[in-house]
Amino acid sequence: MRKRNPAATVTVFLSIITAFLFVFEINLSSVFRLSSAPTQAKQVISCNRSHKEYDLCSITGATIVDPVTSTFFLVDPTISGPGSIVEKIKPYPRKWENFPMKRIKELAITSGPSGPECEVQHNSPAIVFNVVLVVSKARDWWLNRYKNPLHVFSSHPIVTLDNDPSAHCFPSATLGFMSYGFMALMPNSSQTLLYFRGLLDKAFGHHDQYSIFNPPLKSDSPPQLVFMTRSKGIGGEILNQDEGVKVAKEIGFDIILFEPTGKISLQQAYGLINSSYAMVGMHGATLTHSLFLRPGSAFMQVMSLGIDWVGKMCFGEPARAIGIQYIEYKIKVEQRSLVEKYDKNDMVIKDPASFQGRNWSSDVMNIYLKEQNVKLDLVRFRDYLMETLAKQRHSWKKWDSPI
Repeated sequence: MRKRNPAATVTVFLSIITAFLFVFEINLSSVFRLSSAPTQAKQVISCNRSHKEYDLCSITGATIVDPVTSTFFLVDPTISGPGSIVEKIKPYPRKWENFPMKRIKELAITSGPSGPECEVQHNSPAIVFNVVLVVSKARDWWLNRYKNPLHVFSSHPIVTLDNDPSAHCFPSATLGFMSYGFMALMPNSSQTLLYFRGLLDKAFGHHDQYSIFNPPLKSDSPPQLVFMTRSKGIGGEILNQDEGVKVAKEIGFDIILFEPTGKISLQQAYGLINSSYAMVGMHGATLTHSLFLRPGSAFMQVMSLGIDWVGKMCFGEPARAIGIQYIEYKIKVEQRSLVEKYDKNDMVIKDPASFQGRNWSSDVMNIYLKEQNVKLDLVRFRDYLMETLAKQRHSWKKWDSPI
């Protein structure tokens, strides 16, 4: 029997279309505390399905996981029998979203019959969850892309269960993660988004005061502004981006056009953005890169129609939480391409909040995120850039020593 060194263990089941499985060992003390309601001693297998966002199951006794059948077997002969417990769970904390949940691998938990013989012994509990990838044969590139942050969480290698069908044993297991909302951590926790930002800093090279990816910023050089761009034809574009870039250069910014692609590593993206004074971009998933900005930097989110609440929640509030100077540039109605598709009295234009209601569905997202291109009012945009520059300079006076 092979044994692993003692360390708190997380078992990560990464689910893609073909349901590849991985094991990831992690020292939980280096990440975040995980809390769960206390369970009674007799509740050896228990599940809480009362939350809208997630389900959570736990096994309080020793367990063996069989990767072939995706089943956790309780190792307790006093429990196994005709009245054995069987629970099933898709351990992904967005269970209200039908689209990703269809692609999540379902796991089983049972108190009997007996599972396979233990082949790989772990001395710490398992935490099991899913990550959705909607491409096939993605194992190698995904692990390579996220190896730096994974190594911050664990010094152990990741085991691909598709290539290692061994039965793994744990003293206990928790299946599922809690969710506290978009880009949110546990309320009233001492481990904040700024703490998470520090983990990213550690993952991508900021081990000392500076690193090759994070040189000291020079006060006499033009402030570098990263302008997030998108390929044409996919929607959510700034149609007069070139004119906006020209205005930014006239003000005094050194402009870097940046479109994240699979060919650009996260370490390269981090090095660019972390060494910049400011970032500007249209609302969308690529603005998650704003987490790479240093505290004290400036970040302008271009807000199109119908995304006020999601823009603030996903990027505005997190930016402020990590000490970024946050600015919203809201596009006026006449500068949005939706006015060419819908009448001005249509609820899509007139009252997006009522049109959306409580249903932020894929159809609604397509309207406001993909069908909607915008144009900048260059006079207003100049004023906002001047505000961005002023905030950045004022902020960097406070951050006169490197972070």
